[in-house]
Amino acid sequence: MDYIVLDLEWNQAPGKFDKDTMLPFEIVEIGAVKLNSKFEKTGEFNQLIKPQIYKTIHYMTSKIVQVDKEVLDEEGRPFVEVCSEFLEWCGNDPIFCIWGTLDLTELQRNMCYYGMEELTNGPLMYFDIQKFFSLTYDDGKLRRNLESAVDYLGIEKDIPFHRAFSDAYYTAKVFREIDRKMPEVEKYVSYDVFMIPQSENEEVHATFKTYAKYISREFPDKISAMADKEVNSTRCYICGRKAPKKIDWFSANGKHYYCIAYCWRHGYIKGKARMKKADDGNVYVVKTLKRVPKSTVKEIKEKQERIRQLRAEKRHREKQESMENKD
Repeated sequence: MDYIVLDLEWNQAPGKFDKDTMLPFEIVEIGAVKLNSKFEKTGEFNQLIKPQIYKTIHYMTSKIVQVDKEVLDEEGRPFVEVCSEFLEWCGNDPIFCIWGTLDLTELQRNMCYYGMEELTNGPLMYFDIQKFFSLTYDDGKLRRNLESAVDYLGIEKDIPFHRAFSDAYYTAKVFREIDRKMPEVEKYVSYDVFMIPQSENEEVHATFKTYAKYISREFPDKISAMADKEVNSTRCYICGRKAPKKIDWFSANGKHYYCIAYCWRHGYIKGKARMKKADDGNVYVVKTLKRVPKSTVKEIKEKQERIRQLRAEKRHREKQESMENKD
């Protein structure tokens, strides 16, 4: 098993009217470091890509990455050629490791745009080293930038940041330090959902020490999604027993749904379901279940009451306006 610590740099349209909606970000550089199971570096990958879609370099790309079009045209190669070489270099069944959540989505989007074979048929498991750092050294919620993490750990900054290879290089160093301090953090895997589950068999059910995550297949709309038995369920992720709802699912904005369930062995469990839109207009659900104290139950109940009150006030205003219009 190898860890592929990956970083990408990409370009975008110079103006909003020039954007190709199928490819909002065009990859212009792939950098990666390969680590074995002992966290020893066993390989490096570093290659520029010649732009084919956005041939004018966006000013933010030039400012951050500090590479111009002449260099990309002279030293870059076509995306399909570089990406094919990169995937062959990765080997069989690697674990991708990135800083944050974006790079694997954009890699797969670029591959899809050029008609390359998919990396996976469904959500792709990966390690988010930024999240690992927060779980190990911060509160699990804070998300530092890479240079801040390098400074925190006292890692020598011997090459410049903000190029694909250098950021992969530093991410690998941070990952190595995390493994030395808290190797069990690797249990907290992440899932990239560029490829959404297309059936119940492909859905993701992941249980961690402090919460559980479920990624659903697609549904035609939110109502269908929330009516689904698995989406709606609140089984205790610790003991597997049914946990009846004390506060049923409700939503303030149609995107985030909340509920409170109760397991007689493990107490209150908060459910949160996030509605995500697929490219074809359908929706899918990312649901988390997490044990919470009674104080959180009170907060959720108060949130529900505020929403009910606001909706009642809105209905009352609409009724008054309707009556006034009739007059």
